[in-house]
Amino acid sequence: MSPLTWAVAAVVTDGSGRLLLCRRSEGARRWGLPGGRLRHDESPADAVVRAVRTETGWAVAPVDLVGLYRVTDPQAPSPPAGRCGGRPDVLVHVFRAERAGAEPAGDPVAGCLPRWWPPQELPDVLTPATRAAVADALAGRAGVLRHTTAADALTPPGDGQSRSRMIDTSSAKWRGPGVYDHASSA
Repeated sequence: MSPLTWAVAAVVTDGSGRLLLCRRSEGARRWGLPGGRLRHDESPADAVVRAVRTETGWAVAPVDLVGLYRVTDPQAPSPPAGRCGGRPDVLVHVFRAERAGAEPAGDPVAGCLPRWWPPQELPDVLTPATRAAVADALAGRAGVLRHTTAADALTPPGDGQSRSRMIDTSSAKWRGPGVYDHASSA
């Protein structure tokens, strides 16, 4: 069993409403939101500014938190109560952010090909958290809690096979900091 990996990402928009995505050069070469791992000495908001600039070269200004997205491997055995599952077991803080300059502030890192996309022309091969977070951000949602699986990664949109589920905390019963009894919906 591996520990939970904390990460950050941003749904970055420019003045014309285009979205910044990063094409990964390793693995399945999927498009994803720019971001990275959360360091132990930084807040998620600070981490997303650092990670997006490092990965894409673009300086950004976070606007708000779209939600928390947990990505797990459906092939991994279920973890015991109170424990994290096997790899991948990632919790991503996804922010809505705006471009903070007319030009990139630096060069993108190797392994990331940044590109601006009109929302209606997004590529088909997106990471599962990207697909869910972009849909939530474009719908104006905030404070979303979602669980996606790595198997969702190559599922084209709109085929009815999504395994992403949203947890609606608006009707949840609060049981203490970060603890809710909730009903989930597809």
